[in-house]
Amino acid sequence: MIIKICKIFLISFSFIFLTGFVHLTSLIGPAVTVVSSGNIFKASGQFIIDKHIKETTGKGSLALVKEEVIKKNNQNNFNKELKQLIEKRIKITRKKLDLKKFNQ
Repeated sequence: MIIKICKIFLISFSFIFLTGFVHLTSLIGPAVTVVSSGNIFKASGQFIIDKHIKETTGKGSLALVKEEVIKKNNQNNFNKELKQLIEKRIKITRKKLDLKKFNQ
């Protein structure tokens, strides 16, 4: 009995480490979904969508989302710097104009 369990463990262990982790990690997410929710259709959809994103973009879904968030943050940072520059220029221009003369 112990020998049979050892053989199964050895075959499983060698299969996991000799075939690479890429395919194994792509199955971990859907497997967790099946275990936690019991919904096989949801897990299958998750796997198919992730596979399609990887084929289309060459990146995993997590890497793609991370890249988009970084792009968005860089864009927001640029907008913030531009706004500060414009506000600074407006203050300088108001000081030069001395608006009290125009309000009289």
